[in-house]
Amino acid sequence: MLPKRIAMSVLGVLVCGFSVGIFKLAAFGVDPFQAFMSGMDHLIPIGFGTLYVIVNVVLLSFSLCFNRKKIGIATVINLLFLGYVTQFSYGLLQQMFPQPSIPIRAAALVIGVVIICFGSAFYMTADLGVSTYDAVAIIMADTWHLGKFQYLRIATDIVCVVLGVVLFLISGGDWHAITTFAGIGTIITAFFMGPLIEFFNVHVARPFLNEKSK
Repeated sequence: MLPKRIAMSVLGVLVCGFSVGIFKLAAFGVDPFQAFMSGMDHLIPIGFGTLYVIVNVVLLSFSLCFNRKKIGIATVINLLFLGYVTQFSYGLLQQMFPQPSIPIRAAALVIGVVIICFGSAFYMTADLGVSTYDAVAIIMADTWHLGKFQYLRIATDIVCVVLGVVLFLISGGDWHAITTFAGIGTIITAFFMGPLIEFFNVHVARPFLNEKSK
């Protein structure tokens, strides 16, 4: 059972990482945490994969201090690999589509949303730990009892987007470029991913786990 769950976690992280590369190609906005990471990426001159690891190590330290229950193998897999998969996939897609047209970008946005929900379903169903960012809202809800998880998650998402924009502008970014990482795609991922993730949970990830565990 454990090897199968680990395999699901790895698949989920790889798919999610590739989907973020697709979101970046679409340039209509990424998910809230990646919007924050985009701002950091513009400000700090190191590779995105390495920067992702550093930021997540900080968040992991936070989780280890306040609630370790949701930290597991999948947390480490996410921390170590998602940033590098994103960096690789975006570079590859840029080579394939150096100047993507609006229809290609729109298609990439739709594909990115579907793929990230698919990957998230596998990652979550494996139940071997959450990402360090997901753990923040969980700690606020379950350990600090500040409110319901879904509302705290929206709050942390908003904070991430605002910080991403501020960091981007501090780094000298152009106002007009903000929508490439904090746009319609960000709104979609912040408010509408839940139902699609649950669809893949019910119809793909859970049946896959149960079938393979027999």
